[in-house]
Amino acid sequence: MLSVIATFIFWMSGSAQCKDYTISVKGDTLNCTDVKDLKQGKWVVRVEEVRGEPGYEEEGVFKDGKKEGPWRVYSLMGDILAIENYRWGNKHGKQQYFNTMGDMVREESWLAQNPDKPTETVEVYDVNDPKKITLVEVKLEASCVPHGYWTIYEPGTGKVLRKENFILGKLDDGTGTANGIVKKDPNEPADANSTTKKETTKEKAKPKEILEYEKKNSGKKKIKVRTGQTGG
Repeated sequence: MLSVIATFIFWMSGSAQCKDYTISVKGDTLNCTDVKDLKQGKWVVRVEEVRGEPGYEEEGVFKDGKKEGPWRVYSLMGDILAIENYRWGNKHGKQQYFNTMGDMVREESWLAQNPDKPTETVEVYDVNDPKKITLVEVKLEASCVPHGYWTIYEPGTGKVLRKENFILGKLDDGTGTANGIVKKDPNEPADANSTTKKETTKEKAKPKEILEYEKKNSGKKKIKVRTGQTGG
């Protein structure tokens, strides 16, 4: 009984911060608008079909009137259409889009601009010394820009049809740079599509004994060494 009362009090305190809200069939508070007319918490937004444009339903979280974190978009039939990610109300990180059959047809990667920090730290090549890289501050051209890999897939097979790399809104010219920009400061991650990055592996250093053995027997007739391999 006490737990029920405590839950009710907690629910009342949370709902009291909302000027308008709805309660879902599961008892969750949805579509909260606070006293400052800012959307807060989990929302479910339904848009009906208009002049031939298909309707949709999206669900996610608002923070102070701005979309924050993952948002899912569905058709009015309940089919998943998109999984988007937001920061400061703008697209940030990986965005995935699907056809009505559930096949992913496109992946995008975006970088949202921090409204409290309108510039980004990037690495650029020195014009006088191409081997030298310096850090400079640049201002983004928009509140969010393409940044990272964009991939187009063939529906049904998942085959990659096209892949492009953007660096702070500029298309990679094929050299890993865009207008001289090498990449964004790694201290502020942006490229969410980490699976497209090339992985480098270092050759494992050989033990001292192996190096001495190879040096001693270099140039000699091949020595048969037991390896545990069978057959052949």
